[in-house]
Amino acid sequence: MADDKTLRALFLHQLKDTYFAENAILKALPKMAQAARSDALRGAFGVHLEETRAQVKRLDQVFRIVGEKPEGVTCQAIQGIIAEGEEVMREFAGGEALDAGLIAAAQAVEHYEITRYGTLLAWARQLGLSEAEDLIKETLVEEENTDEVLSELAEDAVNPAAVA
Repeated sequence: MADDKTLRALFLHQLKDTYFAENAILKALPKMAQAARSDALRGAFGVHLEETRAQVKRLDQVFRIVGEKPEGVTCQAIQGIIAEGEEVMREFAGGEALDAGLIAAAQAVEHYEITRYGTLLAWARQLGLSEAEDLIKETLVEEENTDEVLSELAEDAVNPAAVA
């Protein structure tokens, strides 16, 4: 596949990268939920954990649609973003700003995912993968909604509490 430089090959590589990322996020979210001080933030992380499980299943379906085995390729970007979140958890443990830092870390993850799913969606359209397109779009909408929920939680409760 290294010599295959088609859009389909790029789509598959991006799909594998995203699959790796989602599975890494599945491991990180429970830690973030446990670290959160706010019940609302813990709840938001719990909801997104369930969504992420469904997103991995959708990715499995996309792999089947394109006739490939579900597998990931190491995504250094998500590893770095998760490592930054872990650093926030260590450095701000027990502090008023911890939840604000957790939201910032979670939104970095969401923004990364939004770019990945947006790209996969555009490429699926170009490749005529309408069934995959629908699955990817569903996940993209969830990621955008999660980002909005986190913004509202930060602005309405978490950031003001961190200042107090």
